[in-house]
Amino acid sequence: MAAEKTFTVKLIKSPIGARASHVASVRGLGLKKIGSTKVLIDTPATRGMVNAVRHLVVAV
Repeated sequence: MAAEKTFTVKLIKSPIGARASHVASVRGLGLKKIGSTKVLIDTPATRGMVNAVRHLVVAV
């Protein structure tokens, strides 16, 4: 079995004042505080969540 592809995201801006769906996406990605990073498995679902909050996160 091949290793799953992963990517890392970092929260660079606060989701305070953002839409509720964006806040939910940030929480769903496992990001809690500004500067927190998370290694995620590269799936269409996670890519969609990152795309929805691309103004709040950066790929590391």
